[in-house]
Amino acid sequence: MIAILDYRAGNLTSVARALHYLNQSYRITADPATLQEASHLIFPGVGAAGEAMSHLRQTHLDQCIRKWVHTGKPMLGICLGTQVIFEHSEEDDTVCLGIIPGYVRRFPENLQHEGQDLKVPHMGWNHVAFQKEHPVFRGLPEESEFYFVHSYYPAPTDERWVIGWTDYGIRFCAALAHENLAAVQFHPEKSGRPGLQILANFCRWRGRDAE
Repeated sequence: MIAILDYRAGNLTSVARALHYLNQSYRITADPATLQEASHLIFPGVGAAGEAMSHLRQTHLDQCIRKWVHTGKPMLGICLGTQVIFEHSEEDDTVCLGIIPGYVRRFPENLQHEGQDLKVPHMGWNHVAFQKEHPVFRGLPEESEFYFVHSYYPAPTDERWVIGWTDYGIRFCAALAHENLAAVQFHPEKSGRPGLQILANFCRWRGRDAE
């Protein structure tokens, strides 16, 4: 059973629909006992880092997530669910979970590409240049694009964790993985066939870098 973490950060229904399409058993939950029974954890979210972390701490879900990572079972972070597993976010000056060494930065002002101004938030389809082989990102066509909606981006301290980069005025980490953890800044559940491929790969993944 795939657990979709409910921490009042929104976007859970889209993830659930994608798993239903893939014929995967899932449950949207904030219950620690249910999380413990799950084989995989998806940590999605749309919203603000400060509010999300406040809710995680009030419900003690922050402790559940840290414990989950230590079990070795697979976890996938999506968008805000990726950002709050870092040490700190510039959004609301938020101390986050500290699972991944690094920070979450805001896109700088006056972003440009080939002389054209770019809007923040970064919203829409963009290419991800995957640099490494990994089971969660296997089988994706090179021309694949993914759907982004964000004003902040992850900046891992150790770039060896980075699986894929995206350019939006600057180059930023769009996908990362380490041991039983994978995370993406884009929304695979809203990214058509390539996104569904990532989710299907994740559901088959056993939490190791090479399988």
